Amino acid sequence: MKKPRLRIPFKLILALVFLVVIYLTVAALFRGLKNLDYFKIKEIAVRGGGEKENFSYFKGQGIFNIDLKKESGRIWQFHPAYKKVRLIRILPNRLLVDFVKRTPQAYVKLYRYFCVDEELVLLDAEGEPQENALPVILGLETKIFGPKIGKKYNVQELGLAVSIVREVKKRPLAPYLNIKVVNVANPVNAFFVTDNGLEVRIGQDNIRERVELLENLMRQTRNELSRIKYFDLRFKDPVIKFKEDAKQ
Repeated sequence: MKKPRLRIPFKLILALVFLVVIYLTVAALFRGLKNLDYFKIKEIAVRGGGEKENFSYFKGQGIFNIDLKKESGRIWQFHPAYKKVRLIRILPNRLLVDFVKRTPQAYVKLYRYFCVDEELVLLDAEGEPQENALPVILGLETKIFGPKIGKKYNVQELGLAVSIVREVKKRPLAPYLNIKVVNVANPVNAFFVTDNGLEVRIGQDNIRERVELLENLMRQTRNELSRIKYFDLRFKDPVIKFKEDAKQ
């Protein structure tokens, strides 16, 4: 028994041919247009940094012929202190080189002050700590050697300090917990001090849960906060130490 032949409707064949012709025509037009002088780069703008670098080698190139991802990655390799570098086409003939800055989360005290962002990348310090509202991370002098700007440091203590700062900033009571210093010299006994002198002994585990606990404790003792010397959150049952109870 013969198998029935598959019949393709003539109208479908015509439609497919028409689509192929349209595609090839548009592709040919695009290839022709993108090589026109009208679309060759004549001006390069730089934003956010790298103004001293010469990007004139892009001039004269067709704006559609540049691999934006590849070129931006190549430029970023020479500027790792920035979060990323973006290349943006501005038709018909301008190119924007956009340097995206990292956001410092805290100062890090080593042989001098550095800054660190949320990805644990060291940055050049922006002024002195007393001139800014950023906290200062202490206790890393023997953990980070030969610090380099733009390098990521996967150091346990540094990660702990940044996570403490991040979690506190996220809480509604953050304005009342303006961190001045975070000390992670001994992670088990890590603590931070606010700008009004309140000490919080937080340790190294379950940071998010402990910050939430701190927030609840502060609500419960809101009328006595000025009398509290420290909160100790490292144990199952948190400890609240009042100033008059502290040893002289």
